Amino acid sequence: MDRPVFQTYFLHPRFWLLWLGLGLLWLIAQLPYKVLLVLGRGLGGVMYRLARSRRKIAARNLALCFPQMPVAEREALLKENFASTGITFFEMAMAWWWPAERLRRLGTVEGIEHLQQAQAQGEGVILMALHFTTLEIGGAFLALEQGMYGMYRPHKNPLFDYVQRRGREQRLLGAIERDEVRGMLKLLRAGGIVWYAPDQDYGAQRSLFVPLFGVQAATVTATSKFARMGRARVIPFTQQRLPNGQGYSVVVHPALDNFPTDDEAADCLRINQWVEHAISQCPEQYLWAHRRFKTRPEGEPKLYKKKG
Repeated sequence: MDRPVFQTYFLHPRFWLLWLGLGLLWLIAQLPYKVLLVLGRGLGGVMYRLARSRRKIAARNLALCFPQMPVAEREALLKENFASTGITFFEMAMAWWWPAERLRRLGTVEGIEHLQQAQAQGEGVILMALHFTTLEIGGAFLALEQGMYGMYRPHKNPLFDYVQRRGREQRLLGAIERDEVRGMLKLLRAGGIVWYAPDQDYGAQRSLFVPLFGVQAATVTATSKFARMGRARVIPFTQQRLPNGQGYSVVVHPALDNFPTDDEAADCLRINQWVEHAISQCPEQYLWAHRRFKTRPEGEPKLYKKKG
């Protein structure tokens, strides 16, 4: 896998504003961690007021997933979720640009033995992540302790894609584009560890409809297919931002038993049940602003308004 290469056209004036923003983010990221938390929560508050479309999507998701929760409690959860999203921008900068030793002081990683056991037996690992707002920094903490590859979707802006890949690959062994299935399977069969997140809506063509919090959700079948074709274990990991500036807890969980099976629908349901369990641990830190229920079974009405 090729490493990201700087291109001279990144110096074109059309990128100057992005360079300015990235430079400002780098400077802010040098501040103490607790200051970054305060700034992040403030940014999240601004986003809550101004990003109306994303706020409506997140509010709709919370209503769909927690219909029994009192409205006032859901609103408080929504505001806390935006605060977490604001902090994410600075966590991203920390993950990309902080020295390893400074980053390591903020996090603990448990369960590495589950990865080591698989590698000792020559098995590849699909390291199953979920789209929490802390995903970027959680992956960075884990990569400091265990060599692994990451799957990613290229960003539409080539400069941001270069900076993002360069930042991630300082920690990772390499990055694999989402459509590079052959490369991923080759790594898995060779006993590699690949970081992969299956909990978003990628359309009906690649998915089956199974319940997520009681709502039919298009759920990718790729997790079980990759595990079968790559002869790999599926090992979930989660991360959580601890309260009061205490840092982060990253946990590598035991491999999913008897996975995959011959029943793709049952496998998808099992993944969604894991997603539900993980979200229940810190729902305010999940990425609720994604249209998780955008794709509907034939004949079912849309769950989001056209403008969010």
